Amino acid sequence: MSAAGTYTPKPGAAPLPRMIAAQAALETRMLLRNGEQLLLTVVIPTLLLVLFSVVDIIDTGEGKAVDFLAPGVLALAVMSTAFTGQAIATGFERRYGVLKRLGASPLPRRGLMAAKTLSVLVTEVLQVALLTAIALALGWSPHGNPFSVLLLLLLGTAAFSGLGLLMAGTLKAEVTLAAANLVFLLLLMGGGVIVPLDKFPGAVQTVLGLLPVSALSDGLRDVLRHGAGMPWADLGILAVWAVLGLGAAAKFFRWE
Repeated sequence: MSAAGTYTPKPGAAPLPRMIAAQAALETRMLLRNGEQLLLTVVIPTLLLVLFSVVDIIDTGEGKAVDFLAPGVLALAVMSTAFTGQAIATGFERRYGVLKRLGASPLPRRGLMAAKTLSVLVTEVLQVALLTAIALALGWSPHGNPFSVLLLLLLGTAAFSGLGLLMAGTLKAEVTLAAANLVFLLLLMGGGVIVPLDKFPGAVQTVLGLLPVSALSDGLRDVLRHGAGMPWADLGILAVWAVLGLGAAAKFFRWE
């Protein structure tokens, strides 16, 4: 006969890492099942990369068009996931009370933010792998230090995540939906992703160069196209945006 207490339940929350992993897996599955999210994160960057690499529409300077476009499209993919997609999804979760209910669960708020960040990173790994494979098939010849590329992508993710969470946590869901998509389109056209910044007037170039997507695309382009070393100026811009965005999101985010 078993000793007393052998089958006594032991209530309590699971370890924090296990809760974060489970929530991150759920967040990733939800994102990959969302048609609008897939359009932003996979379809649009892929179409832009293929279209402008094959059809000579925009003057991208010397060399193959794909060598200019691939780094910019990678930056666009990070923005679409960490900023646009996360802002819209989190905004509607906040509106429907999902965040409020999760706040009453054993998963702490820092755990929820960590899970969302992990989900974004997993999605970005899939995006980068897919876009890199397509770019290589189109004749892309990347150069440079992989560590510099990784650091740029991580700081870019932090910067865009902070801005996305700030928008989702302060604006109504419908406003977030409209604003996030509008910002996506504006930065697509004026962030050096598809159209080189040197096509804009000098004063405008200076302002656009301070945007996070411009810093990310220019930094990736310097490393992957020109084989440059660590792009400290672009990393500095991204770091400033990351600190400001995440700090403001932590201070002003409303869970209800």
